[in-house]
Amino acid sequence: TSSNRQTMLFSATISKEVKSISKKYMRDAKEITVSKVNSSAKNIEHHIYDVSSRNKYEALKRIADFNPNIYGIVFCRTKRHTKEIANKFMAEGYNADAIHGDLSQNQRDEVMQRFRSKSLQILIATDVAARGLDVDDITHVINYSLPDDPEVYIHRSGRTARAGKSGISIAISNNTEKRKIKSIEKKGAIKFIPKEVPTGSEICSNQLYKLIDKIENVDVDEEQIKPFLDNIYKKLEWLSREELIKRFVSAEFNRFLKYYKESNKLTSKRSRDKRSSKRGDRNGKSLTAFSINIGRKHRATPLDIISIVNRALKSNSIEIGKIELGRYQTFFEIDKDHKDDFIKNIKKIDFKGNDLVLGEPSDFEQKPSKSNRGNRRDRRNTEKRSNSRNSSKKRKKKKSRFR
Repeated sequence: TSSNRQTMLFSATISKEVKSISKKYMRDAKEITVSKVNSSAKNIEHHIYDVSSRNKYEALKRIADFNPNIYGIVFCRTKRHTKEIANKFMAEGYNADAIHGDLSQNQRDEVMQRFRSKSLQILIATDVAARGLDVDDITHVINYSLPDDPEVYIHRSGRTARAGKSGISIAISNNTEKRKIKSIEKKGAIKFIPKEVPTGSEICSNQLYKLIDKIENVDVDEEQIKPFLDNIYKKLEWLSREELIKRFVSAEFNRFLKYYKESNKLTSKRSRDKRSSKRGDRNGKSLTAFSINIGRKHRATPLDIISIVNRALKSNSIEIGKIELGRYQTFFEIDKDHKDDFIKNIKKIDFKGNDLVLGEPSDFEQKPSKSNRGNRRDRRNTEKRSNSRNSSKKRKKKKSRFR
């Protein structure tokens, strides 16, 4: 190598590890920064929500619901958390997906393309998977898991408020993370603004205003809808203006009203969720479990299962519980009141050319809520042990007959 060579090291953050590498491979290295060291952009607001660990996911949901125009990234510590949250969000109808180390390059590119085009509102990611991620107009960065290194927090928050725009960086934390918060404030020269998790009433108000804004600003193509207007006027002429508005708002808005009807403050010591005190019972409704003959091998996703239920029952307001994707089959729950109609109508539905066959798994209630994309090994091991015990019992029975 030439004695006149120049060695350069680029890093988004200058952590202890990066400094160690520079000392090992470089001589008399000069540090050049394009912004203040260990400081966050001034046009970013830093909010903190203090909740118990068991309420973190519910808090995340409420923050997302409170900000209907959110275009953000949720950072998690591990791949497992990333998968779990993404699968829960998708199962509950959120416009979300995840990037993590288990995705192939093609899968990652496909998710990122949807996020950049704003087909996805929420991206759930680990720090490693999000390296090199460069997306404009991000409104929120949410730290579902706080990082150990304050510089990582600063780097995460820097993904919002670009090109002179403002943004919000959110930390969902609990009492055990006070030292981390103080360390981030000190090294990042920032001050967290304490916030209370939005109440059901506040969320419903924001969602309603979004709906009104959407109606006020929608582009009306009169030529396109003209052929249908006479029939629409005739069908709705018996309704007054006030009654029409009430029914329209209810049709668009009932999901939030029902979900948050009896919600508690998450900061209270009482159990925050009366809706789901028992497994298989949400919003006071009893759920029934099914298995279906499609899974990851058929490239099915939780959104596909939701779509199948909606198509079979010709409604998008059916209560859907857990969704667990297996390799060749999927377990899921729906409102028990629609069980018979679902069984009857599923025969008319197919998935990518595959006929759909339902089962009623008796062991579904005992299954723990696991990531939809993982835990195959655990499931196979359980099945093997079960088969081994069953075959052992059969051998004992055969022997007893000849005694």
